[in-house]
Amino acid sequence: MMKLKLIYPKWEKLTGQTTFNLPPHGPVVFAATLPDYVDVAFTDENVETIDFDDPCDLVAISMMLSTQVKRGWEIANQFRKRDKKVIFGGISTMLHAEETVEHADAVFLGEAEGRMEEVLEDWKNDRLKKVYNYMGQHPPIELVGPARRDLYRHNLYNHKGVQMVDLFHASRGCRFSCYPCAVSYLGGRVFRPRPMDKVVEELATIENNRLFVVDNSLAQNKEWEMELFREMIPFKKKWVSHTIEDDPKILDSAARAGAWYVYQAVYDTSDYIRERVKRYHDYGIGVEGTILIGLDNQSEDDIKRLIDFLLEINLDLAEFTVMTPFPHTKGYDDLYRQGRIFDFDWNHYNAGQVVFHPKQMTAERLQELLQYAWDTFYHDESQEQKMFHLFSKVVLKEMQDGTYRPRNRELIDQSFGKKVRRELRIENIS
Repeated sequence: MMKLKLIYPKWEKLTGQTTFNLPPHGPVVFAATLPDYVDVAFTDENVETIDFDDPCDLVAISMMLSTQVKRGWEIANQFRKRDKKVIFGGISTMLHAEETVEHADAVFLGEAEGRMEEVLEDWKNDRLKKVYNYMGQHPPIELVGPARRDLYRHNLYNHKGVQMVDLFHASRGCRFSCYPCAVSYLGGRVFRPRPMDKVVEELATIENNRLFVVDNSLAQNKEWEMELFREMIPFKKKWVSHTIEDDPKILDSAARAGAWYVYQAVYDTSDYIRERVKRYHDYGIGVEGTILIGLDNQSEDDIKRLIDFLLEINLDLAEFTVMTPFPHTKGYDDLYRQGRIFDFDWNHYNAGQVVFHPKQMTAERLQELLQYAWDTFYHDESQEQKMFHLFSKVVLKEMQDGTYRPRNRELIDQSFGKKVRRELRIENIS
């Protein structure tokens, strides 16, 4: 039995926003690809402290965000000083491979299913390759098994006593290629749904009643969407996802399958967006708008009009980000070629800090407008209050279908107050 230490590096959260930690998905999906003879110990540095002296044979560092990479390199350097071999993988390893390889004994690029035996054999024979490059060479999607959720310390993932969602995916790849997004580079432009029996198998292993379906978009194939939602209905999960197809039959099926709220990009002030948000609401599905500012076609007045529009269409939540030129995106290629990127400190690539020269305003002004957006949208009701309204809706749905798992009365009073408990009619909690 070999001991592998799997680490997910911490990153600095954005100031002024409600902070909570979700259980990371990438590391436990990777852990499921390892052979049975590997004993995995997982540390999420966002909620735990790394023990650098804990005995292990190999260290694997899984990174998702650009803001994690510098911390990931620091962690690797500490282990390598202790003569431990370190391998990197994950999304931001793929985006920052050339730099990451300088801090690693090996980097793994691509999807790991069916490929880790080779890597571990190389490690055992002291012949690790510097780079294992499987980019664009996707393994059979049938190999994707249930994630290793047993590695989580679930009690660490809550906000004010409220259990956070578990993460789950039913497909890979995305047929869209959005300007600021690296998904087409990472997972390809071909939509790759997992076999439905594998999806059902994994859903059956998830104890948490609340999920985040992290697929890049569910609006990929209508027949597949309908089948997915039909299969989800018996589990009575309540879930969050990215965009759902704008079709009444699909929205109705999603609602019956437990759709709680969706992340919907709001990129203009059109009637299409207004009606789209209304249709979600008509089916009892909340909407968190994802709003990107700083694109070349946006003036200061455009951004202010967009924020006013968001208040008109009754979004349940809004998340504001600035255009960020992540490596291997069209946005990065364009801005780098034009000499407009002035900051290459990856810690600042958090979608909340301006790192390039916008076309229609200064970088300083765009940074001010980002703060203006947050302040204006949440002026009358804080982000935490709006989040609670969404939470209260899901609690009521859970109570209606008998899946609500009450926590003790004192904890709810401490978190939200007695008035809220009475409003939710959870007086029976002991």
